[in-house]
Amino acid sequence: MRIALGADHAGYALKQALAGHLGGLGHEVVDLGTDSEEPVDYPEFGSAVGRAVVGGAAELGICVCGTGIGIGIAANKVAGVRAAVVHDVTTARLARAHNHANVLCMGGRIIGDQVAKDALEACLETAPAHGRHDRRVAEIAGLEDAGVDVAGSRAG
Repeated sequence: MRIALGADHAGYALKQALAGHLGGLGHEVVDLGTDSEEPVDYPEFGSAVGRAVVGGAAELGICVCGTGIGIGIAANKVAGVRAAVVHDVTTARLARAHNHANVLCMGGRIIGDQVAKDALEACLETAPAHGRHDRRVAEIAGLEDAGVDVAGSRAG
């Protein structure tokens, strides 16, 4: 599988650990940066991963910042991305199965390397579940298509 990875400076070390782990598992890694612990802004890297997944350059994306939250918000601004912040095997498995997550976001300052590797493997081993989950994923896509204002009504 081709997997895009992106991180800011706070996620750099975990990104590197995950890249090595994925390579060892036989996956192709598309490293979209950053390339050091020098301070950078996470939106650039979250959106790059999102664009790679939606554009077909990667089948799955992994984003890492200090908490996973900011970079996940940035990734989710790319239409078609379903980025989920995960903290362990359970949240990774459920994000993939129930929400059809195509980008996993992790916190380099929150979880350790082994927990992150285990969560990533759980995601890779989990297929999106269908049935009631398809309807909900379609509703999320509908929000992107229609545009929704803060009051919950259709914008436009």
